[in-house]
Amino acid sequence: MTPSEEELVRRIHREVADHYDEEFELALEDGDAQALLDSDSLPGGAVDREARRHYFKELFRLQGELVKLQSWVVATGQKIVIVFEGRDAAGKGGVIKRITQRLNPRVCRVAALPAPNDRERTQWYFQRYVSHLPAAGEIVLFDRSWYNRAGVERVMGFCTDEQYEEFFRSVPEFEKMLVRSGIRLIKYWFSISDEEQELRFLSRIHDPLKQWKLSPMDLESRRRWEAYTKAKEIMLARTHIPEARWWVVHADDKKVARLNCIHHLLTLIPYREIEQPEIVLPERQRSHDYARQPVPDEMWVPQVYGSLG
Repeated sequence: MTPSEEELVRRIHREVADHYDEEFELALEDGDAQALLDSDSLPGGAVDREARRHYFKELFRLQGELVKLQSWVVATGQKIVIVFEGRDAAGKGGVIKRITQRLNPRVCRVAALPAPNDRERTQWYFQRYVSHLPAAGEIVLFDRSWYNRAGVERVMGFCTDEQYEEFFRSVPEFEKMLVRSGIRLIKYWFSISDEEQELRFLSRIHDPLKQWKLSPMDLESRRRWEAYTKAKEIMLARTHIPEARWWVVHADDKKVARLNCIHHLLTLIPYREIEQPEIVLPERQRSHDYARQPVPDEMWVPQVYGSLG
């Protein structure tokens, strides 16, 4: 086996392990997380298991800090917008999932807009994004954003040269206006290598549970790698402003990228722990003249599965 073939096999094994660990996260949510982490339930050799334990422990610690951040945002009426951009399969969705995983969706929500419809194409370009901006006490994560114009729309020819240049004239003023209004605006670009994107696309092609993540536009972006690279370089150079600068995340390693991004996000916001009132479970009121009515048999969902242990 050649060195390049060995590297490909290593990357494939890592991708399989990452997929397993995503399922393992769900098990940790439902059970005793510490007991599972301390057991030998994690796959791989001792070195791999220790690396995974470190990842999960850090992830849960950072998610605990995100809960504190959420309480501070609500208590102080903060408005936070976080923009996630990057190539297809760069891992934006993975980090967004880990940020929102343990937060209140009424406080922290995701805006992932589809392609504009015929009416929206006639609007001011930023108009459909404005309606998703946060009110006081809210965090909005944009899974792709107004920067579509500088990326996919430019590369795929979905906008004119005039619209493209107008975007670059407008976006700095638009973002400065957001910041002046009291919104904290944070922008992340997830950067992966050519080889890593190819591996992730191949993984999605051969995994029935992930094929939905691949669209014709994603496949076309693979063919136009260099055009997207040029568009990204122009975008970062022309929209990196003091009021709303770009932060680039090394994303070839999904887990490392998630931890680094969340850790960095927490360092950008001067949150503090908010003292919470003690929660006391009230006694249940009981009425002696009330009898619970039985549920008709035909309304029950069939119990195809019994106890799972």
